[in-house]
Amino acid sequence: MPTDCLFRDNSYLRDCDATVVGVTPEGGIVLDRTVFYAASGGQPGDRGTLTVGDGTVIPIETAVFTDPLKTEIAHLPPKGAAVPALAVGTPVNAAIDWGLRHGRMRIHTALHLLSAVLPYAVTGGSVGDADGRLDFDIPDAGLDKDAITDKLAEMIATDAAVTSRWITDAELEANPGLVKTMSVKPPIGTGRVRLIEIQGLDLQPCGGTHVARTAEIGAVRVTQIEKKGKINRRVRIAFA
Repeated sequence: MPTDCLFRDNSYLRDCDATVVGVTPEGGIVLDRTVFYAASGGQPGDRGTLTVGDGTVIPIETAVFTDPLKTEIAHLPPKGAAVPALAVGTPVNAAIDWGLRHGRMRIHTALHLLSAVLPYAVTGGSVGDADGRLDFDIPDAGLDKDAITDKLAEMIATDAAVTSRWITDAELEANPGLVKTMSVKPPIGTGRVRLIEIQGLDLQPCGGTHVARTAEIGAVRVTQIEKKGKINRRVRIAFA
């Protein structure tokens, strides 16, 4: 059954009460609702815990989607961990590692700004809790780390609002220019697609977690620019 993905409406939720609705063959625990972000789009799944009513704490190493349309999330304990059998209907409290999540929210939002500074097709990316990267199809090199860092600082300093809204699949298909990523396409088929807007700076489909305003990102810098192919450049950023 579809998981109610609470993180999509409020990235700042740190925990929630939920009910077990199933267990996957791999031992993943499926809940009716969750604050755990499931790995996708270059952002890793959240780490945290599930706490049962009797006080039993189950460590969760990551969360993953179980289906191509990304509607159901399984919470995966570490391999080899002793996990009690959870019957369907068992109530639990799901809590994420907030420090890890918040770092990823800041980096992910900064990467959106990076894609605005460098308006080229994105061929790959990765979101960490202290650093991240985007790969661009850029026909000409000559990128300057300091110049990009300065432009990112200007955008962050505007303290622009970061908001989300939904559009229909048809609206996205009618506006293909919204999609910057060549390697990861927004899932089509559920009838709606989530847009992330950084006021006056960026607008693109994204299912990830972000901070509410750009000033919350803090200081970041471009740490490395790598040549990954004839027309491919990898730009890495990290907290300054």
